[in-house]
Amino acid sequence: MNPKMAILRKRAMALPLLPGVYIMHSADGEIIYIGKAKALRNRVSQYFGSQNNHAEKVRRMVDNVDHFEYIITDSEFEALILECSLIKQHTPKYNILLKDDKGYSYIKVSGDKWRKISYVLQKNDDNAEYIGPYKSSYYVKSAVEEANKIFMLPTCNRKFPQDFGKGRPCLNYHIKLCSAPCTGKVKFADYNESVEQALAFLKGGSSNSVKDLTKKMEEAAENLEFERAARIRDKISSIKKMGDKQKVVANKVLDEDVIGSFSDGKKTCYQVFRFEGGRLFDRESFVFDSGDSDSETEEFILRYYTIRDDIPKNIAIDKDFDGLTAMQDWLSEKRGSKVYVTVPQRGEQAQLMAMCRSNAAEELAQRKGATVKEYSVLEELKELLGLEKIPQYIESYDISNLAGTENVAGMIVYKNGKPYKCAYKKFKIKGFEGQDDYASMAEVIGRRFDEYYKAEKADEGFGKLPDLILLDGGKGQVAVVKKVLREMNIDVPLFGLVKDDKHRTRAVTGDGGEISVSSRRALFTFLSKMQDEVHRFAIGYHHSRRSKNTFKSSLTDIDGIGEKRARAMLKYFRTIDNISKADLEELEGCPQMTKNAAIAVYRYFHSNEKTTEN
Repeated sequence: MNPKMAILRKRAMALPLLPGVYIMHSADGEIIYIGKAKALRNRVSQYFGSQNNHAEKVRRMVDNVDHFEYIITDSEFEALILECSLIKQHTPKYNILLKDDKGYSYIKVSGDKWRKISYVLQKNDDNAEYIGPYKSSYYVKSAVEEANKIFMLPTCNRKFPQDFGKGRPCLNYHIKLCSAPCTGKVKFADYNESVEQALAFLKGGSSNSVKDLTKKMEEAAENLEFERAARIRDKISSIKKMGDKQKVVANKVLDEDVIGSFSDGKKTCYQVFRFEGGRLFDRESFVFDSGDSDSETEEFILRYYTIRDDIPKNIAIDKDFDGLTAMQDWLSEKRGSKVYVTVPQRGEQAQLMAMCRSNAAEELAQRKGATVKEYSVLEELKELLGLEKIPQYIESYDISNLAGTENVAGMIVYKNGKPYKCAYKKFKIKGFEGQDDYASMAEVIGRRFDEYYKAEKADEGFGKLPDLILLDGGKGQVAVVKKVLREMNIDVPLFGLVKDDKHRTRAVTGDGGEISVSSRRALFTFLSKMQDEVHRFAIGYHHSRRSKNTFKSSLTDIDGIGEKRARAMLKYFRTIDNISKADLEELEGCPQMTKNAAIAVYRYFHSNEKTTEN
């Protein structure tokens, strides 16, 4: 522990075991973090203990702390109120800070004769009609998309009647999402009726639309307008189907916020699903650098509802934390009536939470260039191996040789669950001759992390520490490499990949014995592909080395033929067999070839024949 950290810890250990707020300052006096505590001594001293238990975000904050101050309060609830006030006043760098910058959204109805309906964020067309404003852009976007699909209205940029018949109908027409007025075959009266029905749907909701449309369908049927009645019937059916998709909350919980999160150890994504009247009317997504899981969740909820006035009666969250009671009291006071914060464990509410967390994982995966499927496998690997964070950057190693000759190794990298080929590396074993896979692996790992210490810290390549190392081998390989890592002061999780008799990945091995993966289908497939990939890469390098040596031991053995001239010959004739069959004139015509060199090559392949020199 460095001297500054020791001084801060000593001071933290002298704090009282009372509720309060602590304020972290940098060397220039700037407030960089504000937090609350049920017991100041316990909470603040945690920052200045072992840094290995902290997430990267917390470590960065602690590294910048020069001194701290604190304010004692009468209760945890008072500490929470004071914390909110101070954060709003000082906006510290390392606190979660949210802004209420969503703005308003509108439903736009164009001013053309053949009107179109769209959603916009600004009113910038004086000829258009606008419905709104709405606070939820998600609601407006979803509602307009539904209305255009149900009533088969165009969403393209074509203008009518100017573009009638100028092009073929797009895909939306063929999948029955648009009536294709662009063809010029749709009557204006029918089109205008669909627009009015869509606007009635947007203004009055699906239940009112179904009632009005049912009445019009019956009238059309009575007037023997069967085609029109059938079109209206299809619209009613679409509205009902869309309504069924929206009914994801039981009637017993009509108004609720569901807050779920997903973290990969470096970033955390929070998703907020907002329900009103039993239907999803808004959703929001936030991504931050990961910190302490429990305190970060509490902090996010505080910041989120600090900028929101509409607090629902029910809030579901995905994890419990110590300050939950004080948080619930604060929300109740802000709402003006009792607020219930729950952590659902089973039933429909747990399914909603799973859906929310899945969307958080999807958001984070997309930002990382991965998919939820890949993240799910990595999360499963994290749980199986007991890792602290999801292994986004994995290095895997394999040795390849033939009876101790051309001893080489390959290193492949998987980034966010996918092969990251620009980071692959090849190693030629230099420390000894003969076959010794243990010594080979030790040499390779040693050379790799020698480069780490030589390179400046970087996001890629040898300047980056992997989140996980996987070796193609068992306990022996792991033990040898673990010793090398320990001697080099490299703290990276290390495991071996063990194959069965059919050369399929059977298990993962570490200090505690083998962990079977055969029953975990997705993980088994992932690890098998990785093991096959590193084997392919290593053996490919081995074959290229053997081919190079074969090449050297044939052409370069000829007097007057060096490596450069041999390569030119091989490029010209394509194969050694073609060179051996070439006559003297053809050999002399090869680039970089002299007459004497051509004679030497010809004699080498035709030693039993007499060569005539001109």
